[in-house]
Amino acid sequence: MTDHKVASREEWLVASEALLAREKEHTRMGDDLARQRRELPWVRVEKEYSFETDEGIKTLAELFDGRSQLLVYHFMFGPSYEAGCPICSSTADAVNGVVPHLNARDVTMLYVSRAPLEKLRTYKRRMGWSFPWVSSAGSEFNFDFNASRTEELTREAIKPMIDAGIPPVVDHLANASGTDAVGYLSESPGFSTFISDEGAVFHAYSTTARGLEFLMGYYPILDRAPKGRDEVDSPLWLRRHDEYAQRPT
Repeated sequence: MTDHKVASREEWLVASEALLAREKEHTRMGDDLARQRRELPWVRVEKEYSFETDEGIKTLAELFDGRSQLLVYHFMFGPSYEAGCPICSSTADAVNGVVPHLNARDVTMLYVSRAPLEKLRTYKRRMGWSFPWVSSAGSEFNFDFNASRTEELTREAIKPMIDAGIPPVVDHLANASGTDAVGYLSESPGFSTFISDEGAVFHAYSTTARGLEFLMGYYPILDRAPKGRDEVDSPLWLRRHDEYAQRPT
């Protein structure tokens, strides 16, 4: 920090105005990308899926809850997990409070995981969340939308990683979720959107990995802090919101 450039107020204003021009350009590019997302072709969902919900078994169409748009976050909480992924949990914190506003715009947003519903309920109570969270246990939904794979396929896929030594971030997140690396990496985070039109359900959009950062409300805020995100190669600093007092940052 001692090597950071220090300038006069006048010099700062010149640099700030140049940056503002770039920020406005970035905003316009974001608007254009949003338009392109909306213009993606839709794919009709032909397969029947069932989900365990607080109101009983529901189909994908019933998850819309009377609205025309459905947003689904594939939350990493697999059958072998004892707790939800800390990173997925951090995104859920940021989303929980905005669900009523989405509902007001004809949008239902919910979370889906493969863990049994009772595990999800217990964790949801611990975290203090109110959004809908359903279990796709026994359904191929997460597999078909590339958010889950079998442990056998996972073990085969990550064998080079296992042989080379599990990366610290994977080991940390697996342990924090109460499972091992294979169990943890059998799940992936993701975001999928659907639309209901004249009785049919269509898949409209999906993203994963860094494409999910729009849900991580703390990152845009940190990006504007003087030291930025201040993380080197991984989000090892992230904890569940009720764990920061117990663990060092």
